[in-house]
Amino acid sequence: MFPPAHIGGAEIAAQNTAKCLTQKGHDVSVITSCGKDLPRRYTEDGFLVNRIYYPEIKYFGVMIFWIRCLFLIKKINPDIVHSQGVQIGLPSFLAKKIFGIPYVAYCRGSDVYLPWKFKKTVSRLVLNSADAVIALTDDMKNEVQKNCKKNIIVIPNGISLGKYKELPKQVIRDKFKIHPDEKIIVFVGSLRPVKGLKYLIEAFKIINKKNPMARLFLVGDGPERHSLEDIAEKDGLKAKVNFIGQIENDEIPKYMAAADIFVLPSLSEGFPGVVLEAMASGLPIVATKVRGLPEIVKDGENGFLVEPENPGQIAEKALALLGGDKLREKISNNNKEKAKGYSWEKVIDKIEKAYSAAIAKNHGK
Repeated sequence: MFPPAHIGGAEIAAQNTAKCLTQKGHDVSVITSCGKDLPRRYTEDGFLVNRIYYPEIKYFGVMIFWIRCLFLIKKINPDIVHSQGVQIGLPSFLAKKIFGIPYVAYCRGSDVYLPWKFKKTVSRLVLNSADAVIALTDDMKNEVQKNCKKNIIVIPNGISLGKYKELPKQVIRDKFKIHPDEKIIVFVGSLRPVKGLKYLIEAFKIINKKNPMARLFLVGDGPERHSLEDIAEKDGLKAKVNFIGQIENDEIPKYMAAADIFVLPSLSEGFPGVVLEAMASGLPIVATKVRGLPEIVKDGENGFLVEPENPGQIAEKALALLGGDKLREKISNNNKEKAKGYSWEKVIDKIEKAYSAAIAKNHGK
């Protein structure tokens, strides 16, 4: 699940981790599945990407993929394997048991919070055999602890701050044909039920009645798009709810720069990198009070927290931000400052320490 075939929080984090580690002088190889029209083996930003064919055969397909991963790990013979998620940790588990290669399991969110087949069995195997286990937030750490007896390190996602330096807001708004008086609410992410977007559109119906100059940009694509478009049309919001679709990751800062506030109405989240992107852009945030989000968004400081599945609360906080220039400015400044603590440089330093400790621990056995 590596870009450009897949664009999500875990995928972008993997890409940035590989890039930053390479820049620090490490020899990095990525093992992932094949993407359409992508070569099987190529170099990107100094690291090697190996793409393995993933047969679409129920159960057997993933087993074949894991075995191929295992033999490729053996061929690469790394000092350590980084597993970006619990499920993909199975080849790492086998590589350690068969070849003695240490590994780190980096829990990402859906692998911890959402149900999947054989979750308890696989989680216990992968996590308890890992030489280090990393979680994105304290809430995730507590959840992982249910299946893991080890000490768990907390290392958050990072953000490439350079991409979010002050962009010419009005120039970008002109490009997107946004009237100077319009107030833009933006969401960036996949259009899936877990993102709670139907509640955001319901909230926007309330917002639009009280602030007719408001517009909603939904940046991203996914299986729920058609049903969300139907909801917007049924509510008479077709002209005000803009479905932008999937865009290149490098285009996201422009949509953030054009917006006035960012809303994340998710029903469950791990550590969404898009929140860091909004923070680095200086956008006030309205987010649901789920899982690790309260560790990132402090209510009243760099945004507002609302209950999930509550359009009324989303609308109330969004309207307060859209109507309060001083409040928006204060929260915007707080967010820009807070984002500096999540630079990839700081995150990679922590990941390096986890690798070094895991290698030393394994060699000491």
